[in-house]
This record gives sequence, structure tokens and C-alpha cells, in this order.
Amino acid sequence: MRRRDERGGSSVPALAVLLLLGVVATVGILGNKKHETVDLTTLTASTTATTITTAPLDGEPYAGTTGLVVHPRTEAALYSAPDPDNPDAFGKIGPTQFGPTWLPVVEQTDGWVRVLLPSKPNRSTGWLRDEDLDRATSSYLIRVHTSSRTLELFLNNKSLGSWKAGVGAQQTPTPPGRTFLLGSIIDHKRSASPIVLPLGAHSPTLDTFGGGPGTVAIHGWPNPRVFGAAISAGCVRVPRTALAHLQKVPLGTLVLIDSK
Repeated sequence: MRRRDERGGSSVPALAVLLLLGVVATVGILGNKKHETVDLTTLTASTTATTITTAPLDGEPYAGTTGLVVHPRTEAALYSAPDPDNPDAFGKIGPTQFGPTWLPVVEQTDGWVRVLLPSKPNRSTGWLRDEDLDRATSSYLIRVHTSSRTLELFLNNKSLGSWKAGVGAQQTPTPPGRTFLLGSIIDHKRSASPIVLPLGAHSPTLDTFGGGPGTVAIHGWPNPRVFGAAISAGCVRVPRTALAHLQKVPLGTLVLIDSK
């Protein structure tokens, strides 16, 4: 918000005022040009199928968030740091992935937010200018514990349920750290699980799986013996009752995966 000085009379010569306004206008034009100099066509899009090695990694991979999630209304540049005077764009993020793109905010400062990304490597983050973002809040939290092989769901810090889950096998582990609910897919051609909830995380040992890029997801399984076992290729397999609750969780919701 711009502040205006209120004065009883004019104590600055008119020419000086005009010169000052000229300087302000020039600075504004340069600032706008700095926004326009980012050529999005030269940047790699952050998706589950891409790797952006220059993305800064999450420094607090087991921390919670405020629940703030953001949606880029159009394709937007991703930056290494919130520096308006020296922007360093390393990638871009689009408005859709598996449906609308909603990303959890892990840090924010004036005019900027830092979000978790869906691209490799795991725990990738990026800074976005907040001027072209829609904002919302998710009061949900999903926790996955790979040692006890359980999934917990919380709403406003109150438990909605805890279920035994199938997690990654020793050779194909479920990646630890914080990630997020990236999408919600219903495909009745998938006999094992018509409902699939992709996360913004990837198998640390498989580059591809089932024709896809190795994206980790939460989904069901027809054989209940897998629940409570370390048996999957990295995905989290849960009972139907758990999926029924998880389908109500909004995209962008934080998912914390630990070794408890």
C-alpha cells in the first residue's frame, strides 16, 4: 500500500516534484520490465515427470506448516530466493497437474511464498511471487509412519482415524520427508485401485514404474494382507475406509512421511 504525505501547503518547488515523479515512474517501469524479462519458454516445468537439479531443497523436511496452500492462476516462474533485485528463475509451475495445482507454503516473506514442488529431486522447493496466486487453507494433515506401517489423518489437529498401511519394501522404500497431496484420480480401469492420490514425491530407487515416472501415491489394494506390510514399490496402500476419508482432503494438503 502506498503512503501519501498530507501537508498544509507546498514547500517543495514544482520542478523538484516533477523530477521526483519522473524518477519514481522510471523505477516502476524498470521494475515491470524485470518481471517481463523472465522468458518462461526457456524454463523447465516442475511436474512429476521432470527433474530440476537447481531447485533449492527443503531445509526442514519434517516440519509442519500453517496450512496455507496456493494455486498459480497462470504459468509462473520459480525462483531460488525472494530477491526482487536479482531474480534467479530456475523453473516454472503451471496451473494444472492432476487437476488444479495446489502447493503447500513452507515459508513466506513480503510479496513471496516458498512452496514444495512435484518435480524431482524429492524435497524440491521454489519461491513464487504471490501477486498471481490464489490462496486457501487446508486444515487437514496426513501422516505416514513407515516403521509402524500406519497412516493417520487429522483435521484441525484432531484424529479422524488411523489405519494399517502397506509401505515401500526395503529395496523400494517410501521416501521420507514432507510432501503433499498433488492430485485425485478415479480410473475404473485400474483393477487394483480405481482411486489413486498422487503425491509430490518420487521413488528414490525407481526412475519409472508401470509406465509412469515413479510418482509415489496413496491408493487402495484388493488384498487386505498387504496392510501393515513393507511390500510396495514405494506407494502407500490403504483400506477402503481410509480412502473414503482421504478423498475429502483438499489438494495441496501436507503429507508427513517419517520412520516412526
